[in-house]
Amino acid sequence: MVAESDTRPASPLDAARDYVRRGWSVVPVPFKRKRPVLKEWEQLRLTDTELPGYFDQPANIGLILGEPSGWLVDVDLDCAEARALAADYLPPTPARTGRPGAPASHWWYIADGAKTVQHRDPVTKQMIVELRSTGGQTVVGPSIHPTGQPYDVLTGEPAVVSAAMITTCVEGLAKRVIELRHGEQPAPPVRNPNALAVDRYRVDSPTDVERRALAYLDTLPPAISGNGGHAATYTAATVLVHGFEIEPERALDLLVQYYNPRCEPPWTEKELRHKVTSAATKPHQQPRGWLLNQERVPLADPGVDISALVSQATGFTTPASIVAFQDCDEPIESSAGDPGPLPDELLRIPGFVSEVMDLSLGAAPYPNVPLAFCGAVALQAFLGGRKVRDPADNRTNLYLIGLAYASSGKEFPRKVNAATLHAVGLTKSLGESFASGEGLQDSLNDNPCMLFQTDEIDGLLQSINKAKDARYENILGTLLKMYSCANGFYPVRKKAGKQAAETIEQPCLVIYGTAIPNEYYSALSERMLTNGFFARSIIVDAIKRGDGQEPGDFHPTPRIQETAQYWANFNPGKGNLEKFYPTPKIVPYTDDAKALLIDARKACEAEYKLAESRGDPVGTTVWGRTSEHIRKLALIYAISVNHREPSIDTSAARWATRFMLHQTRRMLFMAQGHVAANPFHAECLKAKQKLRDAPDGTLPHSVLLKRMKLDAQSFQKMMDTLIDQGDVLPINKPTAGRPFRGYQLIDAT
Repeated sequence: MVAESDTRPASPLDAARDYVRRGWSVVPVPFKRKRPVLKEWEQLRLTDTELPGYFDQPANIGLILGEPSGWLVDVDLDCAEARALAADYLPPTPARTGRPGAPASHWWYIADGAKTVQHRDPVTKQMIVELRSTGGQTVVGPSIHPTGQPYDVLTGEPAVVSAAMITTCVEGLAKRVIELRHGEQPAPPVRNPNALAVDRYRVDSPTDVERRALAYLDTLPPAISGNGGHAATYTAATVLVHGFEIEPERALDLLVQYYNPRCEPPWTEKELRHKVTSAATKPHQQPRGWLLNQERVPLADPGVDISALVSQATGFTTPASIVAFQDCDEPIESSAGDPGPLPDELLRIPGFVSEVMDLSLGAAPYPNVPLAFCGAVALQAFLGGRKVRDPADNRTNLYLIGLAYASSGKEFPRKVNAATLHAVGLTKSLGESFASGEGLQDSLNDNPCMLFQTDEIDGLLQSINKAKDARYENILGTLLKMYSCANGFYPVRKKAGKQAAETIEQPCLVIYGTAIPNEYYSALSERMLTNGFFARSIIVDAIKRGDGQEPGDFHPTPRIQETAQYWANFNPGKGNLEKFYPTPKIVPYTDDAKALLIDARKACEAEYKLAESRGDPVGTTVWGRTSEHIRKLALIYAISVNHREPSIDTSAARWATRFMLHQTRRMLFMAQGHVAANPFHAECLKAKQKLRDAPDGTLPHSVLLKRMKLDAQSFQKMMDTLIDQGDVLPINKPTAGRPFRGYQLIDAT
């Protein structure tokens, strides 16, 4: 049994003495903080007799890493996936520490000559895992985390490994997390950084300070519309004007020449000037010119990253080199940042699903890719219902919900599906609405595999929330139980004149629902989020309507009809009762696919534990179903690619994992921003959303008051609450005319 750490209470002084006696250098850290404040703390080498002068009062303890502590190094597991997979990639070590919110998140080793290496997500720029060595420090117990959680005391003996070995293991762990999130990544193009520096920085003969500033600017993420673009550009302006003390007009020139061409879409000069003005006039945590005193950075150095400036707005996190922007040296562990709508490459499955999508997109007057995807996946899920399963007995039943505005093409995927099922004689298996729980049971009793296509999901949820009778609650209860009984049986209520209640063997209910985004989220409540329906659903944003075209024929092509007919005729099992008691065909995993799916399960379990440690009932409910969704989608991918001899391979596993991890985070983020506990909370969320949609997250008092459509007293009460909660910053500043009074959303800065 591995002794990882000891959480026994100890005074900071006693613990510091123990660490020093073990040959490790310690540094005092302010209580409930994670960064030392002593100047040149890296050179501090406290002896046993000197310790009382530093640890005679409440304080945190940092271990100085690398050479000063006999090459003690820390593998810092910054995300839930890395913690879940660590045991598969890192050498065993008895020395592991963490805290309740991030257990076993630090693995300790002795690695002579190891250097600090950081591994970040190539998309979000968040830290995945970091090998910390000379020049860094890590807080250990009995210190207290800023959240109030205690750190574990490091009592285990670190394993001795080679620097090359631990560096390679950490790199392999990071690579697997990236593959789990985004699939295999192409190798970065080889560039000559020196040639880039010559070609780029000689323009207009920039000064030495400007060259250094441009080196930083070259490593900043570009502004991408809909993905924190305002915050990213404000960051770039702040670096130039405030960090390097470059005059605003000159900073504007540099932004126009060097930063703007990378933005999508590029900013107008007026918009960039506004960002520069804001950066020059707004208060900042760091003193003016603070970057001038930083260690000089080589031109085009890919290791430089200043993304901490936009960490709150975009989910980026802080590298050690510029940690002064915030009070801690670790990234936010939550995955609650908005990953944005699903990228187009995830809205495709080869084979039957893509063929049905193409038919829908070609026929619709306003083609909508996400809706076409949902409709096609729902059709494939229905056709495979009660006929295939994976080795873990997962079935193809899904509840898919597409969020789209009116006149955005919601009906055409439904038309394609209805025409296809009509062509193969399965029209009786189509449903449109949920009149009652009993009616739903009767429909599935007659046809144990059904596809319900409805445009009233939001209305159904509203009715469930507001109903005073049991009718809608009964519908919800039936939906929840029917989903879970797909690999078992559903007991139908006993009917009059029947001696015994009937059962539905292996019911397969597939839902393709659509709803208006605002109506859908306003229909949710915390109870709705935690009762299981939200977690059982896969919710896809389909807000952007496609360009108009002439409507086409939505009837199935011969190839689509042939495949659908195959499924209609395919009845696995034996004997005359195969339709009533089917024996679904097992679709096997390849060995590599099984390994990927196991990794995905571990990642979901880690997210669940993180939500559990935070007392987050919504997070635990949703993450508890994510691994199951991944398996279902991988199965559907396999039968879409090859309906006669399907196999769940690595392509299926990778796609399903990427899709669901992205979509789970998106669902949780959207729910967090829209679901209210009460009417007053709903108005607060609405006000925050209006500020979030405004440039720089800022609106004048009068404009926000008008947009909220509240009386002045209610409005002021709401804004006072948001200010007290730290969500909104009041702005009052003199102008040439009347003083400006407004509000700025904190997480938009």
